[in-house]
Amino acid sequence: MGKGFFVTGTDTEIGKTRCSLALIACLQQAGYRVVAMKPVASGCQQTAAGRYNEDALLLQREADVSLDYSQVNPYPFTLPIAPHIAATMEGVEIQPTVIKTAFDSIAALADRVVVEGVGGWAVPINGQQTMADVAVLLDLPIVLVVGVRLGCLNHALLTADAILRTGLPLVGWIANGIEPCQLLQEKENIQTLCERLPAPLLGVIPHLAEPAPEKIAAFLDREQCVTAAKGDIKRSLEFRHDG
Repeated sequence: MGKGFFVTGTDTEIGKTRCSLALIACLQQAGYRVVAMKPVASGCQQTAAGRYNEDALLLQREADVSLDYSQVNPYPFTLPIAPHIAATMEGVEIQPTVIKTAFDSIAALADRVVVEGVGGWAVPINGQQTMADVAVLLDLPIVLVVGVRLGCLNHALLTADAILRTGLPLVGWIANGIEPCQLLQEKENIQTLCERLPAPLLGVIPHLAEPAPEKIAAFLDREQCVTAAKGDIKRSLEFRHDG
């Protein structure tokens, strides 16, 4: 089992990047050298210097080691669509072994690696495989980002079940506020997931307009995150709400 996290989510656009940045900051504060990657990204910008994804650039910037962009994001695609469709339109086939090679090259440079998946857990990457296959190949503990909104209970429980069926450990989950208005009965929804998800709650991150990684990291339980990054699980059935 690798040391670090594979960060997946209940959907696309539910805050995987900011949660990944928070996890990076949390591990750095605990004294670890951390690198990160977003192996597949859609919606990249074409520049004179090449094609870049904003989220991948953020992960590259926060790493403790200087990395080539191609190591952080081996598969950048222009159109903001499902990655396997974007790849087909560009005449490319996403190969998990290429991602594994990039992962190995950066993992050797640090104590922990944070890998952000694209879309949700089962999003296709080619004609046969999904991001779940990439996670299995990288053999990292899984952190699930739950976008707190109506429907998140079903999405979170289904995703957790799919993760566990691969044999990978779900070592934690993050409740991420993705909408300015708080979900009705938000505390009760989070408590329900604490009782039903087979992994500890690593933190509850509120909706933030201009979130800096270190500010977001303050909402995470550092001890739990460090433990989770080792692949260990200490489940809590109680949501502690101080607000």
